[in-house]
Amino acid sequence: MDPPKMEKSRRKYLEEEESLSEESEELISSLPRQNGWVSFHLYQYQGFWHSARYLQGLISCQKHFQAQDSDVFLVTTPKSGTTWLKAIMFAVMNRKQYPIIINNHPLLTHNPHDLVPFLEIKLYAYNQIPDVTAFPSPRLFSTHMPYVSLPESLKSSSQCKLIYLCRNPKDTFVSLWHFTNKLRLPEMGTNAIGEVFDRFCNGISLYGPFWDHVLEYWKLSVEHPERALFLKFEDMKAQPHLHLRRVAEFLNCPFTADEEEYGLVDKILKLCSFDNLSALKVNKTGALSSGEETSAFFRRGEVGDWNNYLSAEMVRKLDRITEEKFSGSGLELL
Repeated sequence: MDPPKMEKSRRKYLEEEESLSEESEELISSLPRQNGWVSFHLYQYQGFWHSARYLQGLISCQKHFQAQDSDVFLVTTPKSGTTWLKAIMFAVMNRKQYPIIINNHPLLTHNPHDLVPFLEIKLYAYNQIPDVTAFPSPRLFSTHMPYVSLPESLKSSSQCKLIYLCRNPKDTFVSLWHFTNKLRLPEMGTNAIGEVFDRFCNGISLYGPFWDHVLEYWKLSVEHPERALFLKFEDMKAQPHLHLRRVAEFLNCPFTADEEEYGLVDKILKLCSFDNLSALKVNKTGALSSGEETSAFFRRGEVGDWNNYLSAEMVRKLDRITEEKFSGSGLELL
């Protein structure tokens, strides 16, 4: 995307961020508010921080979305490997309809965020009420919503499947810092890393506090392992074949002996790899319907990139917060 189009896309994103219904404006005006990382403000709702437009979509989703027992939901905090897992889940769940064939697959011509839509960011954004009953079953959705804010029909279903992907907070923060700076307009400048680091540590980030978000879904996976699969980005990077098979088994569509012999696991991982997806034209020059440039979702996808940006003091502080927050939970995420 050329620079003028990139700026137009960013302005569209920010203008729509502040475009709310009268009902949403009334609610949001009563909520605690802090400075945002991209949009002007973040608002606290049910204990978590949201931009105005995403919050409007979240509330609309809470009111109108009706889960089906066969639904599958990918849940993440922002910048935890969402794009990668969306691609993997789409390929796995649709491998009968879309065989993994070179030069002939929807992931080669569509961004994963368009194939696996966000409930509150895309489908229910702008206070709209989409007809999601037309989606083929099993329906595949994604969300950044904390567990407390999920629609009641989803939480009360004993059959819906949730796959939660998290990433260590150091890499999550660095990736979020880069991502939000890409969305800012030229006249806004870039966020200083120290300034947004303090906000992140205080829980004031998109869908933050990070630790509370992760802990909610960790507890769900421990108490109801048949409903929620908890994955770590670092584990998936280290053993992708193992965790791809875990995902397929959790979704009750394990790889058959013939598929294993065909090398389907390898083919899916190659199709969905960072190198392959980031090199595609649709992910280098396009934009999502919500206004974000697709290239913003592909930076490095590496484990340990935080070493290049965080001071020793920052690392100690994040590690200390993580240890304190997760103490006694059985979860380690350093």
